[in-house]
Amino acid sequence: MDTENTQNTDTNYDVVVSGAGPVGLLLAAELTLGGARVLVVERLAEVDETIKAGGLNSTTTVALYRRGLLPELTAIHEEAMSRFKEFRRTQGGGDSSPVPPPKFAGHFSGIMLRADLLDESDPAFTGLGPVDRVGLVPQAPLERLLGRHADALGVEVRRQVELTGFDADEEGVTVRLAPTDGSAPYTVRAGWLVGCDGGRSLVRKLGGIQFPGTAPEITGYQAIADMTGTEPLRGGWNTTDVGTYAFGPLPGRILTVEFDGPPEDRQSPVTAEELQASVRRVTGVDVTVQKVHSSTRFTDNCRQADTYRAGRVLLAGDAAHVHSPFGGQGLNLGVGDAMNLGWKLALVVRGRAPVELLDTYTAERHPIGAWVLDWTRAQIAVMRPEPHSRALRSVVTDLAGTVDGTTYLVKRISGVWQHYDLPGDHPLTGRSAPDLELADGTRLADHLHHGRALLLDLADDPKLRARADGYEDVVDVLTASCPGRPELAGLLVRPDGFTAWAADTDGAENDPTDALRLWFGAPAGA
Repeated sequence: MDTENTQNTDTNYDVVVSGAGPVGLLLAAELTLGGARVLVVERLAEVDETIKAGGLNSTTTVALYRRGLLPELTAIHEEAMSRFKEFRRTQGGGDSSPVPPPKFAGHFSGIMLRADLLDESDPAFTGLGPVDRVGLVPQAPLERLLGRHADALGVEVRRQVELTGFDADEEGVTVRLAPTDGSAPYTVRAGWLVGCDGGRSLVRKLGGIQFPGTAPEITGYQAIADMTGTEPLRGGWNTTDVGTYAFGPLPGRILTVEFDGPPEDRQSPVTAEELQASVRRVTGVDVTVQKVHSSTRFTDNCRQADTYRAGRVLLAGDAAHVHSPFGGQGLNLGVGDAMNLGWKLALVVRGRAPVELLDTYTAERHPIGAWVLDWTRAQIAVMRPEPHSRALRSVVTDLAGTVDGTTYLVKRISGVWQHYDLPGDHPLTGRSAPDLELADGTRLADHLHHGRALLLDLADDPKLRARADGYEDVVDVLTASCPGRPELAGLLVRPDGFTAWAADTDGAENDPTDALRLWFGAPAGA
């Protein structure tokens, strides 16, 4: 880079976020809610319409519901469902054909899970709130939704601007930016830099963060295309002697997986001829691909950053972890990163909490990321077209056809098992807070829209409320009653919706002081 032609700006930001995908936009929104001044830079001019993730799990829908975004999510889901029904009609099902319920069930290694076998009485599924009818949410419309959300909060997003480098020191980061229209590059000074710039993250590479993992063994294609000769194809996921394919649930959607090693070139556009050849090899059907509308190649490259923070540089989303798309965990994992990091970094930026708070980001999110990597590796093992894997697949298919098997798999896919190892013995501590129905007709999520922590007093206890003195700038206090959970005396809910402290009316663990200090520093004036 020619530094002599670089123009310096005198505008300072608390945080620069590299990447305006769903994770970057949500992180920027969370930081802004927490009081940080944020700049998002993105190389692309518009939302990437390439077909990518197609579904949200429970942890993601709950997180966005807590920010008041459920109505728009529901509209996206309903639009996708209408396209799914159209696909069923074009496949000869007719208007009266049974359509699977819109409730998210998912698949394991292409083994479809039946929602009717799910034991919804399992305690893991209680307290999620009204999110169970949302699941089919493609990535592009979700990204547009999060873009509107960030814009409404006043987040500054500069598109067609590429991060080309940075210099980090103890006080902050000088970020080098280059507009893609050829105008003069310039620098921005910020306290922190977060890479949400994907699996090939330049921020991660320049930050010297290691990215160990396992090498890929598959080439996969996912596309929306005009095709003829598809009548013999079976809808849903299917295994053949060569590999795996999925047809639908949206019109023109096709996915193939071949175990012939990674592609030589993942960057060039997928041609109709290339896609057609793969479809024919995997399915054995002479499909003709006439036009490719949206397509991507993927592999099972499986890697995770050894730390999510190096000094003033942090990572979130695919910049921190990559894996195969099976099980639909990638986007959801990144959303969890953004929700966990945003409020913590905002508190540090404001000087409200010590910088050591950021150590909990890697400590809490890295184990969940490691689990996701292993979860996708297991699916590759079950998917391989060789005798041992096919025998294992038969066993897993039998287990998935039982109530216990389906319930176990859906609990893992949905993320309802996820929790953090936080101090305290109450069963709710470290877990996503239940969406309590309060006596005034509101729900817990209604009081989390602004991204602040919440101390919920359910026993009309003035001593409990007094514990929040000095935290008025970061913690809301609400006195309410919850007829459905009479045993609960109070909750301290972090901005990401996880329970930092809980107490029952029997008086055990009735002091949230330690939890308040741990997550939000000393009270003001102390």
